[in-house]
This record gives sequence, C-alpha cells and structure tokens, in this order.
Amino acid sequence: MAKRTIVSMPGDGIGQVVLEEAIRVLTSAGFEAEYIEGDIGWEFWRSEGNPLPQRTIDLIQKYKVALFGAITSKPKEEASQELNPELGDAGLVYSSPIVGLRQHFKLDICIRPCHTYTGNPLNFISRGVGDEIEEPAVDVVIFRQNTEGLYGGVEWSDPPDQVYQALMTHPKFKTNFGDTPKEEVSVSTRIFTRKATERILLASFEYARKYGYKSVTLCEKPNVIRETSGMMYRLAKEIQNRDFPEIQLWNTNIDAQMMWLTKNPENYGVIVAGNMFGDIVSDGFAGLIGGLGFACSAQFNDEGIGVFEPTHGSAPKYADYPESIVNPIAMIESACMMLDFIDENKIATKIRNAVAKTISEGIVQTYDMKKMKGSVDVLEKGAASTHQMADAIISNL
Repeated sequence: MAKRTIVSMPGDGIGQVVLEEAIRVLTSAGFEAEYIEGDIGWEFWRSEGNPLPQRTIDLIQKYKVALFGAITSKPKEEASQELNPELGDAGLVYSSPIVGLRQHFKLDICIRPCHTYTGNPLNFISRGVGDEIEEPAVDVVIFRQNTEGLYGGVEWSDPPDQVYQALMTHPKFKTNFGDTPKEEVSVSTRIFTRKATERILLASFEYARKYGYKSVTLCEKPNVIRETSGMMYRLAKEIQNRDFPEIQLWNTNIDAQMMWLTKNPENYGVIVAGNMFGDIVSDGFAGLIGGLGFACSAQFNDEGIGVFEPTHGSAPKYADYPESIVNPIAMIESACMMLDFIDENKIATKIRNAVAKTISEGIVQTYDMKKMKGSVDVLEKGAASTHQMADAIISNL
C-alpha cells in the first residue's frame, strides 16, 4: 500500500517541537506516511503579509489531511507594526490563519474529547462525605460548531452607514445605543444558520449513539440569546425526538455549566455548543483532565478534509528554551484523532494505550504534571523534557 501523505503545519513557537515529537511517535507505532510541510503562522504574516499562504491551502486541498501545531496571534495594531516595512502601506489586516482554514474548507465539525487518565496527578478531585477525597472519572466529548457564531468575522468598528441604519431599525438598538455616535460603536455579529446547526447537532447525537453515551447536553444560553441559542435548542429537540429517542437531551446555560462542571463532571457525556461557548466549555473541561497539555481536537468537513491540532497556543515564552519543556501529549492525542479519521484505529489505540501506561507509571512527567511553574530550570529539578516524554511513550508502545 502506498504511503499516505500528511500535510504538517508546525506553525509558531512550541507548535514546531510538539508536532515533531508527535510524528516521531506515529512513525514508531508503525504509521507509514510522507509529511509535507505547509507554511502557516506569524513569520509568514510578517514577511509576506499572509499567515495562511495560498500554497498551504493548495496542499490541504490536494492531500486532505493535516496536522497542525500552534500559531501566535496578536491584536490588529500590534500585528500591523510587525509587518515587513515594505508591506506597511498595503492596507493588510491580520486575521487568524486557523480560523481562516476553518472557514475556507468549511471545517464546521470540531470535536474536543476530555478524558481523565488514571494516575495523572493533575486530575480533578473533590471532597465527599466525611472529607473523603474523590476523583471522578471525566469522559466528556465536546462538539463545537466551528465556522459560525461570534468567530464568523462579520464585525465593524464605526460601521458603514448602511449597516448602522439597519441596526437602527431594531428598537432595542435604537433605544440603548441610538444616542451613541456611530464612530464610537463596534459591532460583532453572532450568526447561526439552520444547515450548520443541524450538522453539528446530528454529529453529536450520532457520536453519542455510536459510543454508548446516554445524554447529549446542549450548552448555550437560549433564555437570553433567544434567536441563535433558541434556534439551536429547538432543532436539538426536533432531532432528539425524531431520530434519537433513546438519548437524553439536557439543556444547560453556559454560565451555569461552568459551575456544574466542577461539581459533578462525571454526569456529562457528549456536549454540543456554538463556536464561542464550545470554545469556553472545552477549555473548562480540559482543566479537569490536566490542562491544555492534554487537550486535543479534530475539525473536519463533509468532503473528507480534516485538520488535527492541540488546543493550546504557541507559548512563545517557552519556544526559545535550550531544551523544550512542554507537554506533547495533546499533540500526540490529536494525531490519534487523525488516525481515527483515516481508519487507522489499531495504531491509534496502540498509541493511546502507551500514553495511558506512561501516565499511570508516573515515572516520566513533564513540568505541568509535576505541578511546577514553567521555567528553564525545571529539567534540573526532575521534570521530563518534551523529547523525553515522547521517548517514554515510544518505549511503551
């Protein structure tokens, strides 16, 4: 069988080292592939004025599957100041390349699993009756609508006259903001479409049925955000009643959910939400399983294109350390999600078992697992480097 070609996009900062280690684990586990590097990130913004060059889009379109490390993003004014001086007058505006990828390829389904590993010293614990220490097992999978909502990019500062006049036709806008000068108004829209909302809801219910989860929790705010969250809740009820009567539909507000996830996280299974709230609740649950060093994700469309990445950022403060100290497990788990996507499930299971064994042994731990503050001297204090953690996982394959 010919080797599969995977587009590797290290990006910025620690993305480069964690992706390198994940590929080393994939190879050691027996996954044969050719990796073609795609250009993405801050340096391409600075030098070319485009953090997502067309050549990278073309690679993903051709090969369909990509592994992504991390990117650095900065506010609009700061991004403009770091442009190559020759591009300073070109009127370029920075936008996140990963958001651009999601929208260009319509990678509308985002899955973020949050599972506890036995023996992880960072697992969430609580106190039970008589102050007994309890460590509930967290097994939550968040489905996040990935292309719409507040991340859709439809926004203005000092909106054009036609936009401002359209907003003025809404009585609440006119009452609450009509006296504000137009140039002092900034607007970000939250747009949900029925088609995309149905897709993410169906994906969440289908996953729950396939893997035996008893409930799907819609985590939005329909009591206040009545049009968008309200539509999502109505569609969820229709889909559950029509197609998935054996699966319970729970409805929680995002603010209450953030409280409940630390009271009874073991009660939740599949959670589905729009773009912003899905982002929030997935980071919340990630904190219960050890933090962003364990938080993986997959995003894909209905045409077989998928991009797989850890949810942590580029952590530039760690990027220039003589030896990398960051935890590569989130990137390795994201690579396992890629293997699932391309039906290499046996290799994915093999790697996950090796990760679980490494964590349960408790011998090799990165600085976060040792509850150290990230600093250049943590390796001298007994923490494992990024490379050493990957070595330990490879030895347990």
